[in-house]
Amino acid sequence: MNAPTAANRYDRVAQASAAEVISGYSTSFGWASRLLAEPVRSDVRSIYALVRVADEIVDDPDPVLTPALRAAQLDGLEAETMKALECARSTNLVVHAFASVARRCGIGTGLVQPFFASMRADLSQSSHDSQSLSEYVYGSAEVVGLMCLKVFTAGDPGSFERLAPAARSLGAAFQKVNFLRDLADDHDLLGRTYFPGLDPATFSDTHRDALLDDIDADLAVAATAIHRLPSSSRRAVHAAHGLFAALSRRLRQTPAAQIRQARVRVPDTEKALILLRALTGRAA
Repeated sequence: MNAPTAANRYDRVAQASAAEVISGYSTSFGWASRLLAEPVRSDVRSIYALVRVADEIVDDPDPVLTPALRAAQLDGLEAETMKALECARSTNLVVHAFASVARRCGIGTGLVQPFFASMRADLSQSSHDSQSLSEYVYGSAEVVGLMCLKVFTAGDPGSFERLAPAARSLGAAFQKVNFLRDLADDHDLLGRTYFPGLDPATFSDTHRDALLDDIDADLAVAATAIHRLPSSSRRAVHAAHGLFAALSRRLRQTPAAQIRQARVRVPDTEKALILLRALTGRAA
């Protein structure tokens, strides 16, 4: 066996760094990603690591991070990412891991730029109308779903085009579920309200159900395409869909006043059961 080249070694270190970023966060993605086959698992983790770093720039509550400093850091991260997409190398290990996957799987600036635009919106926009929310969700979540789909369907542009609407719906559902269960923290800690016209002080069960009806419609669209995914990703996406569907059900069962005060979670025992069902191919 040939010894690894210096470039391959650097790629592996960058990939390991991205995996370490992901392991530092307890999320539904972390649970579901375990069901991805390699090399898809590492590639998707490399995508999510960059997403997580950008999220931290805009969401870290540390008061030392002024809006100007956050904007400068985000601009720097975007510039470094764009440069790495061109030259295939970065001294930022997370950026390098992302760019390596992006160049190999055809993730271009058309997906990367909307993501950073949505992250930048969080630095200056505290509320949304229907149009700005649609643009925000596209950039912050739908394009991430499309990036992952690029990995899942590498080398098959026809499959990517056919599955893209479902990938966007799944990303949108994930994001809107997070908006709903993070309603208190987003408003109280970050000063943001994502859903148009929603006043957290008067948030009601009627509001909750209307939002969840929209989320469940996105989940239903996404569910129609899971069986068409390659075997390397099908079980993981099934698990992720199941985890967020469970969150949606729990949110619907939780009084709006309680959602306003505390973050709703799926217990680990239920998560484990959802993963088992995905692993064995059984419906939830």
